[in-house]
Amino acid sequence: MTKTEFVAALARHGEMTKTEAEKLFQIFRNTLETELPAAGKIALSGFLTIEVVDKPARKARNPATGQEIEVPARKSIKFKAGKEFADKINH
Repeated sequence: MTKTEFVAALARHGEMTKTEAEKLFQIFRNTLETELPAAGKIALSGFLTIEVVDKPARKARNPATGQEIEVPARKSIKFKAGKEFADKINH
């Protein structure tokens, strides 16, 4: 499902226009992007946990040349489905 299809489904389920659904989606996205770096973790009970995790620096190899390279440390985002959400998907 693409973002456009998701927004259309959100509009259908929420009984709103696609414009209102797009605005709601953007508010949700902007809230996550703004709050997650400061909070480090957002837990939406029963639905989803989103967490910032640190990935340490590591060595890797270029598969084409075999040359060893240093991959710098970085932050990544970890998503974990809540039990209720996972149960609905799996039944």
